[in-house]
Amino acid sequence: MTPFRYSIFIVLIAAFAAVNPRAQSRSAPTFNQHLAPILYEYCAACHHPGGSAPFSLLTYQDAKKRGKLLTTVTQSRYMPPWLPEPGHREFADARRLSTAQIKLLQAWVDAGMPEGDAKHLPPAPQFNAGWQLGKPDLIVKMNERFTIPATGTDVFRNFVLPIPVEKTRFVKAVEILPGGSQKGIGQIVHHANILIDRTGAARRMDAQDAEPGFGGMEVSIASDSFDPDGHFLFWKPGTVPWVEPEGMAWRCDPGTDLVLNMHLQPSGKPETIHAEIGLYFTDTPQTIFPMLLQLEHDGKLDIPPGKKEFVITDELTLPTDVDVLGVYPHAHYLGQDLQGWAILPNGTRQNLIRITRWDLNWQAVYKYKQPVFLPKGSKVMMRFVYDNSAANPRNPHQPPQRVRAGNRSSEEMGHLWLQVLPRGKDDARPLLQEALMRRRLEKYPADYSAHFNLGAVLQAQEKHAEAITQFQQALQVQPNSFVALTNLGASLQALGQLSEARAAYQQAIQRKPDYANARYNLANLLLAQSRIDEAIPHLQAILQFQPSDAGTHNSLGSAYGMQGNRTKAEEHFQQAVRLQPDNADARTNLAFVLALQGKFDESIPHYEAALRLNPNNADAHNQFGVLLARKGRMKEAAEHFAQAVKLNPDDAGAQENLRKARALIK
Repeated sequence: MTPFRYSIFIVLIAAFAAVNPRAQSRSAPTFNQHLAPILYEYCAACHHPGGSAPFSLLTYQDAKKRGKLLTTVTQSRYMPPWLPEPGHREFADARRLSTAQIKLLQAWVDAGMPEGDAKHLPPAPQFNAGWQLGKPDLIVKMNERFTIPATGTDVFRNFVLPIPVEKTRFVKAVEILPGGSQKGIGQIVHHANILIDRTGAARRMDAQDAEPGFGGMEVSIASDSFDPDGHFLFWKPGTVPWVEPEGMAWRCDPGTDLVLNMHLQPSGKPETIHAEIGLYFTDTPQTIFPMLLQLEHDGKLDIPPGKKEFVITDELTLPTDVDVLGVYPHAHYLGQDLQGWAILPNGTRQNLIRITRWDLNWQAVYKYKQPVFLPKGSKVMMRFVYDNSAANPRNPHQPPQRVRAGNRSSEEMGHLWLQVLPRGKDDARPLLQEALMRRRLEKYPADYSAHFNLGAVLQAQEKHAEAITQFQQALQVQPNSFVALTNLGASLQALGQLSEARAAYQQAIQRKPDYANARYNLANLLLAQSRIDEAIPHLQAILQFQPSDAGTHNSLGSAYGMQGNRTKAEEHFQQAVRLQPDNADARTNLAFVLALQGKFDESIPHYEAALRLNPNNADAHNQFGVLLARKGRMKEAAEHFAQAVKLNPDDAGAQENLRKARALIK
């Protein structure tokens, strides 16, 4: 009798709904009132006309055609693609549906997918066909188009995009159009990262590859000095561009390159990539400096075939207080369970992220709703589990094979990146970088990059004897490293070992004649020894291949000034100031050479700007005081002479100038 009663029940409900549709709208969810808000918030970023997904979900008809599919992919949590497990941290812009929302979607399908009253339909989100943040202040494009083969394995390619700026700018947002004006590019471009290269290293790597760009999934660009990039610049289908908070815009100097690191997938026919990057500038200089910390232990990645649970771990003890702003875990296809956490000095555990069903296809950067504070002495930890068994449906090898660390998708990686903001009055980034490099050397004692970077951070802290040891050890690993030779020369010079420093610079130039830093350091060493005629050709050579190098223009201006050629000196100081308006030394030098030529009114604003940038320059205060005295502004002159004496009590010239100025005022 039960089926009979059930059938009658269905008939009665259907009949009741036919004569009283309002009863259905009260009891069953509708698209307009219940489903549209969910789809607009969690799905529309990809599922809109021209979006990265294969179909739109903005209209009732769009959703109704795929109702059964929607229930299947949401109940399995395949969609929306949100990997972090709940309860481990609250992330901004989370796209994880609640259990109640998934049940609501199923109830809508079970009720026949009613549309509902149009008055309940919220406004659909709007999407620009091009730039989501509006027209960029500057658009940079790939110099050449790159063709992806129709078939084959995934392609990992890096493209160098020079930024054509003539003065320092600050970038508050970056937006990537990986296919330029091409539509449906999300089917081809899996994801893309941007690296900031201030050294020219990527250009050299590009020049060595016959095709546009150069290959590799992970790119490491050794910096010539400690200048960490602390921003996640990342794109994947559905990404909403991130605008940096006030004061966190990153600095872009003339000569800076962007490196677009792209994961490309064959589509069955040849595809052409011509990516564009939009830059949005702000006039607010960077005052907040985040840093990226990396935990990894790729050296332990040697996974036997058939191994279902292979584990790697890493840890780092923090030498300073930090706020964690975001996290980016990364593995390849064997990754299964990825987690990161911290143990505080009092033993308390702070969860940072956990992903129990890792999927390389949906990797992302996760920003916290609220920064996570970790005090000094906290131990940040990671634990990644890999499955190299035949039961892993994503295993690229069937039957399973031995898998080691590497950049190819058929190899493996295990990285946990944290974006942190160090706390405290002083810049604690060198302490963090030192801790990172010392930890890396514990794992990899013969690692060139770790020795070099540790040397660079010790050099920045003026621990030159220790830095020399690290640079020498780096050179034992890579004897032809012109970068390590240059930094070695700088620390030798700082300790007064000038002949040894000069020899190191000359060796670096022999190995890389167009390496600007080696020539620049050698030229300034020669200038300090009054060997002007030897210095000038090195500075001129730099400007042949780096015409926008403000520091070189400043040094060349000084060289010409030392020769008495004030016209040429002024020309190069003007160039330095134009290229880098906040270069206090260039401003001071320009002001001085203008004053020497009697151009007092032109000189004054440059002295004022120089002292705003660096109020502790005793020489600049004394020089400006002399200029003001010549203009008859004796009281102001006396104030600058007094400041010069305060900053440098041993400056006899400033003391005499102050005495004379005060006597004239009386």
